[in-house]
Amino acid sequence: MKSDALKSALTEVLTTGGAHVDFDNALKGFPFADAGKRPKGVPDSAWQLLEHMRIAQADILEYVSTPEYREKKWPEDYWPKESAPESEDAWQKSVRAFRRDRKKLASLLNAGDPLKPIAFADNKTPMKEALLAADHNAYHLGAFVMLRKILGNWKE
Repeated sequence: MKSDALKSALTEVLTTGGAHVDFDNALKGFPFADAGKRPKGVPDSAWQLLEHMRIAQADILEYVSTPEYREKKWPEDYWPKESAPESEDAWQKSVRAFRRDRKKLASLLNAGDPLKPIAFADNKTPMKEALLAADHNAYHLGAFVMLRKILGNWKE
């Protein structure tokens, strides 16, 4: 596979849904009033899932773009303690940050050879980290959709 085709395929996996729901469609029509709800037996609220995805993706981006990267503590630095955002503005800020960092990760992936090891990132490749982010996001978007189904605000 030529480099441009590989970059295009990786960018598509990172930024679209493919075989699963994508970020924008998972959030489309989500009522902010449900952001902090955690039905019985459900471990995370929509806010906690959104923030966790944002934090983890930002961490991956920082890892591959910043030689001064400092590892976070698991799990406390990756999950918000609060079930609900403090405001709708905080929710929208998190959504915008997720989109912005996903775009930056895609740009980094497309800036050079996606298979070239990044020395300061334990020789991980942009491809490996983009796939990690895509896989992680898909997993938690599935949980987000399931939560929406339980809350009764998901329309197929």
